[in-house]
Amino acid sequence: MRTWFITGASRGFGALIAAQALAAGDAVVATARDPSAIPEAVRQHPNGLAVALNVTSESQARDAVRAAVSRFGRIDILVNNAGFGVIGGIEETSAAEVEALFATNVFGLLNVTRATLPYMRAQRSGHVLNFSSIGGYASAAGFGVYCATKFAVEGISEALSIELAPLGIHATVVEPGYFRTSFLSERSVVSTVSRIDDYAETVGAVRLFAQAADGQQPGDPELLVQAVMRLVDASQPPRRLPLGVDTVQRIEQKHREVEAELAQWRDVALSTGFVPRLRTD
Repeated sequence: MRTWFITGASRGFGALIAAQALAAGDAVVATARDPSAIPEAVRQHPNGLAVALNVTSESQARDAVRAAVSRFGRIDILVNNAGFGVIGGIEETSAAEVEALFATNVFGLLNVTRATLPYMRAQRSGHVLNFSSIGGYASAAGFGVYCATKFAVEGISEALSIELAPLGIHATVVEPGYFRTSFLSERSVVSTVSRIDDYAETVGAVRLFAQAADGQQPGDPELLVQAVMRLVDASQPPRRLPLGVDTVQRIEQKHREVEAELAQWRDVALSTGFVPRLRTD
């Protein structure tokens, strides 16, 4: 029986993964700011443990991890899923809004990871799953600061996978596209207080898209959970796992764009190498 530690388990991917892991016979430590919001089936399950955790608090992260190890003896799979989004142009996003977003999506992930890794290192096994987004691979107007947090998650995860590999621990960054969860609702995505008319055709269009797309996303959350279960069962899991047809298409599109731009500017890029100069004195 494996033990999962899942952040943001009150709804969305976190709640679904918790339910599936319990159904598979594993133990689950499900965390949320308000543990009473975690589905009752998870809270009442004999192999389930609901724990209060605001990931922005490093002390709460340590306490939650200690509670998990005290109950189940180990943590085998860490799912860093807690997070939220902000829709707004870069100029529209205030310092306070930026700081709040990074506090949860990046610093919170680091808090929980730092609290968990000593136990995984001691047992020389484990798997860290960091939920990013297609926005962590290719940014987009209206989601720039949110994407910046997910770009950070990508960088952290890539380094983690290299650092942890010799210790028998895996790290994978999961990159979902648009799935039919509550992510585009006001419960998970907020809009900036400031709105600038000059960005109506870009950021404004994204706000309208988000309202129209909520509940119409192309991805099936239940199938994503099945993919996550396949991921944690793999003997050699990937460093990145993109999920969703839209995600694969956007990755391929970005690759084409980068290759084309590199080809166009290749001579300039290569022209900057140091060349020894002959002395004239």
